[in-house]
Amino acid sequence: MALALYRKYRPQTFAEVVGQEHVTEPLINAIRAGRLNHAYLFSGPRGCGKTSSARILARSLNCAQGPTPEPCGECNSCRALAADGHGSVDVIEIDAASHGGVDDARELRERAVFAPVDSRYKIYIIDEAHMVTAAGFNALLKLVEEPPDYVLFIFATTEPDKVLPTIRSRTHHYPFRLIAPPKMRELCQRLCEEEGANVADDVFPLVVRSGGGSARDTLSVLDQLIAGSGDAGVTYERAAALLGVTDAGLLDEMCEAFAAADGAAVMEVVERVAEGGLDPRRYAGDLLERLRDLIILNQVPDAGSSGLIDAPADQLSKMTSQATRMGTSTLTRMAEVVAAGLAGMRGATAPRLLLELACVRAILPGSDESMAGLLQRLETLEQRGVSAMSAPARPAAAAPAPAPVRAAEPPAVTRPAAPAAETSAAQPVSAPEPASETATAPEAAGPQPESANETPSAAAAPAADDGWDTATATEPAAPEPAPAPTPAPEPVGAGGGANAASIRRQWDRIMMAVKDRKRTTAALLSDATVADATDKEVVLVFKHAFHAENLQKEPAYGIVVEVFNEVLGGSWKIRCEVGEAANLPKAGPPPTTGAPSSRGAVADRRPDVAVPAARQAAEHFEEPPPADYDEPSPDDPVAPGGFGTSEEQAVKMLSSAFGAKQIR
Repeated sequence: MALALYRKYRPQTFAEVVGQEHVTEPLINAIRAGRLNHAYLFSGPRGCGKTSSARILARSLNCAQGPTPEPCGECNSCRALAADGHGSVDVIEIDAASHGGVDDARELRERAVFAPVDSRYKIYIIDEAHMVTAAGFNALLKLVEEPPDYVLFIFATTEPDKVLPTIRSRTHHYPFRLIAPPKMRELCQRLCEEEGANVADDVFPLVVRSGGGSARDTLSVLDQLIAGSGDAGVTYERAAALLGVTDAGLLDEMCEAFAAADGAAVMEVVERVAEGGLDPRRYAGDLLERLRDLIILNQVPDAGSSGLIDAPADQLSKMTSQATRMGTSTLTRMAEVVAAGLAGMRGATAPRLLLELACVRAILPGSDESMAGLLQRLETLEQRGVSAMSAPARPAAAAPAPAPVRAAEPPAVTRPAAPAAETSAAQPVSAPEPASETATAPEAAGPQPESANETPSAAAAPAADDGWDTATATEPAAPEPAPAPTPAPEPVGAGGGANAASIRRQWDRIMMAVKDRKRTTAALLSDATVADATDKEVVLVFKHAFHAENLQKEPAYGIVVEVFNEVLGGSWKIRCEVGEAANLPKAGPPPTTGAPSSRGAVADRRPDVAVPAARQAAEHFEEPPPADYDEPSPDDPVAPGGFGTSEEQAVKMLSSAFGAKQIR
């Protein structure tokens, strides 16, 4: 009969102990320095190396070449205390679970006074020391406090708090810990190579998770899988079925349903769990652990390489996509809901019903009035682009540049015909009008009519054609209503409908994901505008052909397609075109529009355009500006008339232009 793996590969030296360097290094230093204590207390979870370390310490102290931290393994004491040895009469192991009474303690005290037979020390290893009764500890108290020079006690326990404080205070306490998953996986792989066993790579995470950080439990599970494997070795399907763990496919399907908030898909996965004969409690536990991994991936993108998550590469890619689509608040609340459901399944008569309720509650944040539910709803709105207010608002259509105003202009003003949309508001002019003060002065100085023959609508017509990007609002001089604003033309090329609009709302997330992968690709994509999206194909319009050509090359094209598939879901294609993108809707929320007030609209006029217009009027009337006229600066307050200067300066300038003494 072959030995079990945990017995066959039991560590024989402190260097072979895995994951307990915080204990083995101080013991090695103490042995080398000769500063040994008469009693030690080794505590920690089961199967983490307490008893093995006690035997190694006994071998190191009784070695013929010792005391030494590296036993020779050739002397009688080392061979007797080896994994396949017969034991030593001077190293006594006592199971306190069956020998913890006061009579056993008295018998040990009577035998301890005798010297060792053929070793340097007589060592008592008391396993499960917390099972010793209070009377038994009291009987051993005097011996443990002042033993003979050749007697040494090593207590090993999983519950050090149950050890009598008077005993614990007389020992050197070394707490053992659970072994980390990366170190445990390395140990399993090394033992499989020595045994010549063929084990799939995706089986090791299942074995390590089943062992729970205990070396003995993990090696026992691995030994069971190797013993039951066939010619193909240990496969993932065989290991998952034998260990009773949840298939990763069911966890992926549930996470995809969570990300899409699809209640039908959630209930279908629960039905498959029940049909497969899986325990709902076990599935809920595995689902909670998967949500934990997604939260870590959302916070630490390189968690797979850093050892925080132990999963194959293809599984990590799926989990990264799921974590990207679900934010931290959503994942946190879902984990809390599943954890509460798992706690309620203990002792429940209908665990499947509780699993269904927990999964449905996880995708319905509206039913949760707590802060976690509110944060999940806010995060969902942000991901949809409703609350993406951080993106700068850009106009839908670029305004044409204002026409330059020349100083010397003939005193005739030609008014072009009004467009078709404004025929009801302004009268068309088919022939040039003769120059007059009533026609030229308001056109140069502002939209305020100075003649009774000119209506407000006629005075506003030249202002609408002067190329400025804002309309001039004036107070009407007559009860006639102001003309209605001309509706803006429809954007050119925005044929994407709802699909294109949804992509524009997700543009900030797309740009951020591309920037995380490669900054140069993000720089190329920043020049693009979403023009259309039909049949899983996105049409991007670029202003520069250089950007479009380079984005269609690898690896830029592959990065953009990968990000689109990850953020939007599905399989997308990218088509790049070169054209004028100024009239296309930009990504992000639309700019806020509204009717300008009579003061605000005029205040938007630029001083560098209004002031030359006033100079033109002054030169037309061949009157120089007054001597006390000051050149306005861009920092001067904007006058109500739209000259970009103060009211007093505007009055002086108009008085000089029209020859009046005072104009108000």
